[in-house]
Amino acid sequence: MSEKIVVPALGESITEATVAKWLKNTGDTVEADEPIVELETDKVNLEVPSPVKGVLTEINSKDGSVVEVGALLGLVSENGSVGSVKKEEIKKIEPNQKEDNVIKLDPSKKEPKIFEEKKTENTEDEPLILTEEITEEEVPKPKIEKSEPKTNTESQTLSPAVRKIVIENKIDINSVQGSGKDGRVLKGDLISLMGANPQPAERKVKYGQEERIKMTRLRQTIAKRLKQAQENAALLTTFNEVDMTNIMEMRKENQQDFQSRYGIKLGFMSFFVKACVVALKNFPAVNAEIDGDEIIYKNYYNLSFAVGTEKGLVVPVLRNADELSFADIEKNIKNISEKARDGKLTIEDLQGGTFTISNGGVYGSMLSTPILNLPQSGVLGMHNIVDRPIVVDGEIKIRPIMYLALSYDHRIIDGKESVSFLKMVKENLEDPRRLFLDI
Repeated sequence: MSEKIVVPALGESITEATVAKWLKNTGDTVEADEPIVELETDKVNLEVPSPVKGVLTEINSKDGSVVEVGALLGLVSENGSVGSVKKEEIKKIEPNQKEDNVIKLDPSKKEPKIFEEKKTENTEDEPLILTEEITEEEVPKPKIEKSEPKTNTESQTLSPAVRKIVIENKIDINSVQGSGKDGRVLKGDLISLMGANPQPAERKVKYGQEERIKMTRLRQTIAKRLKQAQENAALLTTFNEVDMTNIMEMRKENQQDFQSRYGIKLGFMSFFVKACVVALKNFPAVNAEIDGDEIIYKNYYNLSFAVGTEKGLVVPVLRNADELSFADIEKNIKNISEKARDGKLTIEDLQGGTFTISNGGVYGSMLSTPILNLPQSGVLGMHNIVDRPIVVDGEIKIRPIMYLALSYDHRIIDGKESVSFLKMVKENLEDPRRLFLDI
């Protein structure tokens, strides 16, 4: 008996998807509820599980196919066996082609055998997530090649001119092939080394001069929505700066107690969420949206977070942020970030946002003009924290400063409101006690 694998309901307003990749091949044994094929929609990727335990006997929609909700993807046979695979279903493997499970014919027998190819570990770096905070211990340490310590005799064999070039350009002298007597490194050797042509980029060697790849559905949707924001909204950005001294001191003084009590680190994001909620309550137009010739004021505060993943930008939602404690905000943001990184966000995770926070600071961004996440009317851009000289009480002080940017829809938000909104965010961040006292 065979069970159908069909395209499940994908969520509100989504009627079709693209078959991203089959996780199993024809003839593979599968368990009930085991992911069997991955679908890509305009918003998220999702895995379709096997309806029963058995053998995948038929694949009806190949990778890259566009399928509608309810369409037949394939069949799983409860009583199927690996030996029943038809010859036309056996994939022809081209030279250097990699497959997770490859069916290879054993010339001594009529029935094909299945050889499991070992999967290599994914050594690619995980994508940075905009809502995450880079701490000192999380920054990857550069690999330093260990070399044998140089003796005084070795250093004395370098001429003053050579030694100067080595020191100024931080050249590893052990990696230079000297042309002088007994392999001594001459000035000419270093000049030749510095003038050598660089090697071609690895990507160019691997893929050639150009490569043409079809945009994923997610990337097409991102491009479409960002273009709509530019065409349909009257975009404007206002800027300010915030002195992060008090927040950083508060975190340092209370981090250990906070973590031991709540089981999570106290990050910057909870302060920004709290400060934004206070400002949104005072300036409701920033939390509103336009619908035709009407303005819809949202009296709830669902904050969206722009999160960068290896597949593209997603904007999951932190719901009812005004009702959450600092600890609840940190826990929810951590959960959202992990789901985004692992590709396990659902449609519900991405819907219903009223205002967006984008943290480009984790990438080192100094300043930017974030673009609206329609139909929202405001987005706050966070940036990196840099020690800068500022005037405090008539004296020049070095303080950790972050630039803030608020992009907004000028159709419903006036300049006075936008500037006042950002000023209120700044004041609450510079004096975080206000957030605890709700003033």
